[in-house]
Amino acid sequence: MKPAIIILTLLLLALQYKLWFGDRGLRDAHLLDITVQEQQQENIKLKQRNEQLSAEVKDLKEGKEAIEERARSELGMVKKGETFYQIVEE
Repeated sequence: MKPAIIILTLLLLALQYKLWFGDRGLRDAHLLDITVQEQQQENIKLKQRNEQLSAEVKDLKEGKEAIEERARSELGMVKKGETFYQIVEE
């Protein structure tokens, strides 16, 4: 009877070891959970960026003001009748 209990106890310990430390064990599951959470955070950031870019594209397609603002800031353009002043810092 005692050898059977010893064998069953060793078998139980071996199975527990695989559960806690083996491939696809609880440690790997925990690491996978952390990776999933990090990816979800990255996805949220990218979704917000995509929404901003989508709104900017919509403004450029529909609104004259957005195109005008871009022309002024990026190309340095001015409207007819406006005077351009450039301030140079020392």
